[in-house]
Amino acid sequence: MKFIKHNKIFPKKNNYFRTELFFLPFFYILRYKYLFIRDISDYNQTMEYLQYGNKELSYLKSRCPRLSELIDRFGFLKREVMPDPFKALVASVASQQISGRAAETIWKRFVLLCGEVTPTNILALNPEDIRACGLSARKTEYITGIAKLSFSGEVDYVNLSKLSNKEVVDELVKLRGVGEWTAEMILIFSLQRPNVLSYGDFAIKKGLAKLHGKETVTKEEFEYFRELYSPYCSIAALYIWEV
Repeated sequence: MKFIKHNKIFPKKNNYFRTELFFLPFFYILRYKYLFIRDISDYNQTMEYLQYGNKELSYLKSRCPRLSELIDRFGFLKREVMPDPFKALVASVASQQISGRAAETIWKRFVLLCGEVTPTNILALNPEDIRACGLSARKTEYITGIAKLSFSGEVDYVNLSKLSNKEVVDELVKLRGVGEWTAEMILIFSLQRPNVLSYGDFAIKKGLAKLHGKETVTKEEFEYFRELYSPYCSIAALYIWEV
């Protein structure tokens, strides 16, 4: 596969990726960027970060010279994770299609109302109180629905770690308000799966195109890159998001 030559000058880093408000992935629809907000219940606890290091970076650099340049430019990227997939999913739904600042405010209110974010605690809440946090009626329905299915055991978050990536996605997209992209972000930023590159991610496709001097990336080309970066596509994605 041939790629158009381009210069080595990359755009400046987006400051969104350098704030301390990163925690839970959600789709920032106005800019097609990804932000994270920290659960305030975790402020006084030791934060956990996506686990990778020199082995993964050295492999990726050996596979792709242009990605190697990107890694050298940005250095090690420290990304927080939320190991509890139920909490991660609830916060992701709560944060969909709103600005980062609004999402942070709403999530803080919700955590103060709920306390520990568990299915039992959510189901004990009055839906009107949930909406008073700033959540829409539809998001409230999604969140309570997710809690009900978890409480009933229809979705077993404890055993998600035992499933393959595809099985996790297939399980989560059964839930109202959860699409394939959200499920794939749970794979990366909660279950810490190392080999996820989302074709449904606009910023990933845009970043790949810019990195390789192309206007767009076809499905065939995307699969080429997925294979090229495997088995560390998730780590490659961190850098591609920076383009």
